[in-house]
Amino acid sequence: MESSNNNGSLEQTLQDGNLYRQVNAFIVAHLRDNNLNQAASAVASATMTPLNVEAPPNKLLELVAKGLAVEKDEMLRGVSSSPLFDSGAAIPAGYGSIPEPRVVAVDFRQYVSPNYPPTISVYAFAVHDIKGASKSFPKHETRHVSEHKNVARCARFSPDGRFLATGSADTSIKLFEVIKIKQMMLPDAKDGPVRPVVRTFYDHLQPVNDIDFHPQNTVMITGAKDHTIKFFDFSKAVAKRAFRVIQDTHNVRSVAFHPSGDFVLAGTDHPIAHLYDVNTFQCYLSAKIQDIGVDGSINQVRYSSTGGMYVTASKDGAIRIWDGVTASCVRSILGAHGTTEAISANFTKDQR
Repeated sequence: MESSNNNGSLEQTLQDGNLYRQVNAFIVAHLRDNNLNQAASAVASATMTPLNVEAPPNKLLELVAKGLAVEKDEMLRGVSSSPLFDSGAAIPAGYGSIPEPRVVAVDFRQYVSPNYPPTISVYAFAVHDIKGASKSFPKHETRHVSEHKNVARCARFSPDGRFLATGSADTSIKLFEVIKIKQMMLPDAKDGPVRPVVRTFYDHLQPVNDIDFHPQNTVMITGAKDHTIKFFDFSKAVAKRAFRVIQDTHNVRSVAFHPSGDFVLAGTDHPIAHLYDVNTFQCYLSAKIQDIGVDGSINQVRYSSTGGMYVTASKDGAIRIWDGVTASCVRSILGAHGTTEAISANFTKDQR
């Protein structure tokens, strides 16, 4: 009976995948046939759909028209159809203060089959990129070398691309203004050489492991070996110290803001990620962690663009995908790099 259910689930997953591929093909063909070539190319690249995909003319418009007609008919008859994406999942009591994702989350099962090799998608991207003639890469030049007194352990661009922050084993954090780094390649101005470092923060007692920027505000967080997560306001020129500190119980290896900016996820020497409310400092740990063999520090945590999922890269060699609301593990890629530990992991823009 169990085997039959598994086969049915797999069949449903494959059917969902085929549906997505058909929809993507219709969108690309519709944009291309209407001379929206740039948009067609962007969608084709993001969804790995051939740009020259064949589809009947105006097929997408025909299907949308039929769907709207059916929906209108059902509304008149008082029938409610089930949504393709269901964001109404119940939130456990332990996560009562976590808001539902502002963008409807995509059911991860529609993208990943339990029996599908976890590295196929990565290799598909690589094969797609190198297909055809060899590419010639432009010459790269070093624009600036960090001024830290010890190893630079992390670096992060701000969401708007204006700033770059680096954290070091010398316990300092330096904030660079990107436009000034670019200006360094130009002749010196009358006022003297351009100085790209606009802020230097000294507030950690041990090496800085990770940095992240608030998605909306001029706030930067850092996680360090001194078991702290510190908040810095880089809009204030004279501020050298953190204006807020979260004291963890472990070495904080990685930090990430939730896309809403209301929560911070921390990967530490503890095998389960710690979630903090930035307003109350309350720490959440899931009470429903399955027996998934978690054993090892978390080297990096990163949210998907909507916050519907987050990924952890662990010292035990596993990469794990977690539900961003229930904090349940929805996929484990054990031994992602053989017997070595997984240092980092991140989502692509399409979250797949």
